[in-house]
Amino acid sequence: MGIDASIRNQFPILDQQVNDRKLVYLDSAASSQKPLVVIEAIDNYYKTVHSNVHRGVHTLGTRATDAYEGARENVRRFIKAQHHEEIIFTRGTTTAINIVASSYGMEHVEEGDEIVVTYLEHHANLIPWQQVAKKKKAKLKYVDLTADGRVTIEAVKAQISDQTKVVAMAHVSNVLGTINPIKEVTQLAHAVGAVMVVDAAQSAPHQQIDVTDLDCDFLAFSAHKMCGPTGIGVLYGKKALLNAMEPVEFGGEMIDYVGLEESTFKPSPYRFEAGTPIIAGAVGLSAAIDFLEQIGLSNIEAHERELAQYAMAQMRDIEGLTIYGPEERVGLVTFNLGDVHAHDVATVLDMQGIAVRAGHHCAQPLMRWLGASSTARASFYLYNTKEEVDALVTGLRQTKEYFSHGF
Repeated sequence: MGIDASIRNQFPILDQQVNDRKLVYLDSAASSQKPLVVIEAIDNYYKTVHSNVHRGVHTLGTRATDAYEGARENVRRFIKAQHHEEIIFTRGTTTAINIVASSYGMEHVEEGDEIVVTYLEHHANLIPWQQVAKKKKAKLKYVDLTADGRVTIEAVKAQISDQTKVVAMAHVSNVLGTINPIKEVTQLAHAVGAVMVVDAAQSAPHQQIDVTDLDCDFLAFSAHKMCGPTGIGVLYGKKALLNAMEPVEFGGEMIDYVGLEESTFKPSPYRFEAGTPIIAGAVGLSAAIDFLEQIGLSNIEAHERELAQYAMAQMRDIEGLTIYGPEERVGLVTFNLGDVHAHDVATVLDMQGIAVRAGHHCAQPLMRWLGASSTARASFYLYNTKEEVDALVTGLRQTKEYFSHGF
């Protein structure tokens, strides 16, 4: 199935007016909208299946367990992991990376070791490593970027050394749309005995992920950016690494044996899923994966890239508008309009029914690297159209006109 207008009709939230204008939703990098099949899957779960999982021997308990573990298997297949034990359900990308930092990082990083990151990182893939570096007296090293915001293999080689224990990198920048060479960087990390941690929050919704081919050690993403519900995400980790890691939360479901003074824990994934898990979220994520695969990740990626290129070609004709990032990018465009603050741009666009993001995008070090306090960002997904890009460009021209008169 290709991308056509019928896709948009499957997202009921888009069929509305905002500020008396037809809604143009260009904020999917922050959170995507949900198709009816995902909404109905969660609704049906609560209406006909819900119970707690794993421990119940009654029929509903079995159905709920089958739905939850079926979702895990669907995620495994989606990212081409080798074992279902390598799929841990978390609250999202942030929680997933914090598990790796709090467990693997705190256990394996020692004083004088190095953690390599880039200036492109979302705070979720930076602050956890700052905490590890602080507590273990390790060194946090930043990979330099090219002038247009790309990561080169040469720049990575310049930062990795025999002291490197962790390389943490976004697959795709949430600000610049930069696509990082994860497979090649993973090879460099492994050559010095380091593990590779991948923030896939901005890639998993838009392109096929193959963790076996990438050979990364850990990879994290969130459901709500890929047509799934909020409150659930995935941590992929190699089975041997996960089973050697200490849990970070303790309680029901994750234990093997509990004594008066000591306890032992189940193997992965359950050792990292203490308490009642996010069952309905997993069901919704599984439905979202089915939906995206029916359309085709390659079709989705091509559609979004076409929209981004179409948008940039028109936005470059607006005098005073600055576009950040490389030409080769995923489906997002980050920009500033002259000296108008990004929040003011977003507010005026919202008055025209157009939703874009404004601010530092949880990437303050990158904002400083860009020399900007904030930027506006239009991000595209499978339900967006060229007509909506035209509406954005018209809105930007009107915004410029609005502020040129001293407002």
